[in-house]
Amino acid sequence: MTKDKSDPAPVIGICAAWEQVRWGFWDQEAALLPVNYLRSVRGAGGLPVGLPPTELAEGEAETLLDRIDGLLLIGGRDLESESYGAAPTERMESTSPLRDQFELALARAALDRGVPVLGICRGLQILNVARGGTLHQHLLDAGFADHRQAPGRLDEPSMHEIEIEPGSRLHEACGGIGATTVNSHHHQGVDKVAAGATVTARSLPDQSVEALEWQDHPYALGVQWHPEALAEDPVFRAFVEAAVRLGLDKRT
Repeated sequence: MTKDKSDPAPVIGICAAWEQVRWGFWDQEAALLPVNYLRSVRGAGGLPVGLPPTELAEGEAETLLDRIDGLLLIGGRDLESESYGAAPTERMESTSPLRDQFELALARAALDRGVPVLGICRGLQILNVARGGTLHQHLLDAGFADHRQAPGRLDEPSMHEIEIEPGSRLHEACGGIGATTVNSHHHQGVDKVAAGATVTARSLPDQSVEALEWQDHPYALGVQWHPEALAEDPVFRAFVEAAVRLGLDKRT
């Protein structure tokens, strides 16, 4: 699984979901990885590999990270509120405890070790919680706008504008623009921002957090929207470029 240094395509580990899935004659639990994430990584020049949720012994998160050049945390179920020290409210929806534990361990290790990491939707929330941040369990209850539209729709109905912090990595990746239109489908969001994280994008007009970065890390970015579902989006390319630079340096 270790990538030859002569291969220019960085290996991007994508954390898969754990769901009850039906296909053919089968109806059972399976590791699920939506194809848009694979296509986006491949289209940006990376080599995607799936990381199914599993229990990790001490040191195994680091072992996994040693074999990849970048970590991608994707969307999915609500995080268990216990992971950020809160009691669940009636607004909490379905959770995946095994996936939470797996992804939080990898996120902490990636942040500690300087491994390039991109979090999308739930992935942003994982990064925030991994460093001591908390979540709003339901944005509407906290006075924010409805960021969730028709189930499974990430096109026109869920589009909204965000403002981007000048000088941030996101700002650079987006060509220096101060605002853009993105898609979203989430009912939870960042409440207390994690230690060391900087808010680099907010939703308009409700000012909810749309992106976090860790400035003391070579490349750690979380976005609340779904760039994998957009035809033209620079986020994946910037992430894969960071994995090329930093992943190869890691092996010298």
